[in-house]
Amino acid sequence: MPVARPESSDSRTRIIAHVDLDCFYVQVEQRKQPELRGLPTAVVQYNEWKGGALIAVSYEARKLGVNRHMRGDDAKEVCPQIHLVQVPVARGKADLNTYRNAGSEVVSILARKGRCERASIDEVYLDLTDSAEAMLRETPPESLESINEESRKSHILGLKSEDANDAQENVSKWLRRSDANHQDKLLACGALIVSELRMEVLKETQFTCSAGIAHNKMLAKLVSGMNKPAQQTVVPSSSVKGLLESLPIKKMKQLGGKLGTSLQTDLGVSTVGDLLQFSEEKLQERFGINTGTWLWSIARGINGEEVQGRLLPKSHGAGKSFPGPRALKTIASVQHWLNQLCDELNERICCDLDQNKRIAHTFTVYASAYKSCDSESYKKFPSKSCPLRYGTAKIQEDAFNLFQAGLREYIGSHGVKTLGHHHNGWGITSLSVSASKIVAIPSGTGSITKYFHGQYTSPSSKETKDSFVKEAMPLSPSGSESYSELEPTDQLQPENNVPCLGLQEQKRIPWKDQDSSCSSTVQTKDGSGKGASPSSPSGSGCCSLVNQTGSQGASRVDSTMPTLERHKRKIKPSDKGTILKFLKSYNLSCSTPMQENVEMVKGSQSPSCSSLEVNQAELPRRSLAECSTNDGSNNLDQNAQRAWNYKIDEIDHSIVNELPSEIQDEIRVWLQARQQPSMVKRPSIIKRGSIAHYFSPDRNT
Repeated sequence: MPVARPESSDSRTRIIAHVDLDCFYVQVEQRKQPELRGLPTAVVQYNEWKGGALIAVSYEARKLGVNRHMRGDDAKEVCPQIHLVQVPVARGKADLNTYRNAGSEVVSILARKGRCERASIDEVYLDLTDSAEAMLRETPPESLESINEESRKSHILGLKSEDANDAQENVSKWLRRSDANHQDKLLACGALIVSELRMEVLKETQFTCSAGIAHNKMLAKLVSGMNKPAQQTVVPSSSVKGLLESLPIKKMKQLGGKLGTSLQTDLGVSTVGDLLQFSEEKLQERFGINTGTWLWSIARGINGEEVQGRLLPKSHGAGKSFPGPRALKTIASVQHWLNQLCDELNERICCDLDQNKRIAHTFTVYASAYKSCDSESYKKFPSKSCPLRYGTAKIQEDAFNLFQAGLREYIGSHGVKTLGHHHNGWGITSLSVSASKIVAIPSGTGSITKYFHGQYTSPSSKETKDSFVKEAMPLSPSGSESYSELEPTDQLQPENNVPCLGLQEQKRIPWKDQDSSCSSTVQTKDGSGKGASPSSPSGSGCCSLVNQTGSQGASRVDSTMPTLERHKRKIKPSDKGTILKFLKSYNLSCSTPMQENVEMVKGSQSPSCSSLEVNQAELPRRSLAECSTNDGSNNLDQNAQRAWNYKIDEIDHSIVNELPSEIQDEIRVWLQARQQPSMVKRPSIIKRGSIAHYFSPDRNT
């Protein structure tokens, strides 16, 4: 039902234009084939019956008796010289992409002067209020020495002239009036702006268009088609009553259906002006409060609807009709056409995503049907919706499931036969699918996989697409990716890798070139892989790289500490204590997964925690998430600050020498104060495998 929107206080000074392209489909084809210009031409939609349906007819063909209600064969009988151009075909149906793209060209030009709302493939609303006011301040029409020819061709409602020459002269005088009220002066500025835009459209796209200029959308739309082609009509406030008095009720937008019929039969209303005899209360009593107020308002030319400022469509859809004997009567045939429609829809929404950075959220299937057992088929086929999943196969799957649900509801749960079988109880006369609730992707967003790779930058088009519409890349059973997918430099020279760093801290510390793999490949003496210790399914754990030592024959896990050369140049004296503050923010009691695993290694224990050594092949496969306190509780769940854990004795003191001189003494004092003698013993035979050894500068000796 229509929605009543009250006018704001400045509504009477708004300048709204409705621009309508003339025989748009024909013009697009004539631009591709210039030899058709000036000749009777019609565009035929793909349909083998009687030459196809006409969707656009040129003005030359209209003068010879051809109209859009004819079929192609009928048009040839009326006008044998007519040129019929077929709409491009894709997936067994009409492909309108050429026309959509052409319409976008026009929209981009019109949007230069004001807020623009694309109403359809060939219609646009413009709010030119700001541009008109700027023109009135800077170069008012009354100060112009002359008015361009296109503006002089405007039709001003209520302005009468005897012949064409007088009409243009009278229009010029009306536009340049110095004694006009503020509203009419703004309308004059709007008329000049629209005529300029229409000339730019013709020059840049070769398309002509007509326009209506008024103080609201309703009136602008109403008059834009009054003087076609390639002309414009202006509606002064003083002419509104005369315009609506004689306007047939069915010509008004939203009154062409049941509501208009009800007005004619119940109230005897034949023109919009006839509504003036009814009070607002009477109309509200008969049609409801909202609709009654709307009817009372339109009879007086009042409409508060604003131009939305939308250059892109609100939704994407694809559909096809199957009239008469072509109705679909098998599930298999329905599935075939749903697949075709979904393929087209996926192509369009992916294009929208790439070009406009917008993503759709709702997927809907519509159908029209009949039941052979019910001649009236009073119950409409229900539309069905679900969240939209990008990808042709996924959309096709969802479409078929939604259709089956709708069909069961339409004819009853026991009336649908299995795939491919003929069913005599129903027929599908149209199918369509749509993607709606399209919103812009927030700026600065990116794929979550970047956090696992350790490098986050502004997302590119492809990365943004992966972030929102594709499922996460399939991981290995361990939840990690193979190192073979990295560049060689990433494998051999990692930077800023902190072992056992939790996901929470990844947001706080800059990372670079970090892989998400948390598995360890154990190398034998001959270099062959002996086994792997994959990470937990959550993807957490200690990130490590394989370091082969052919001469020693021992396997090593190289957990590289952050490179500090770069930080030496950046840390200032004022930053003293920064590292300490960072270290102090973490709890020191929870051991890392490697430390927990070490305690499970059989054998005697050495007196120092700094001599922890492990045969990597014997480490149980455990994740960082399993790091627990003595009582078995999970530290990570209890305290978010325990995402990164270490033992004080495992810090190599030689690393302190690489720190800036400003904080070396402070670090040494801090380490010495917190060092505690360890009571844990470890087998001495694996001393060279300790964590401290791996951080030692001479670890390769």
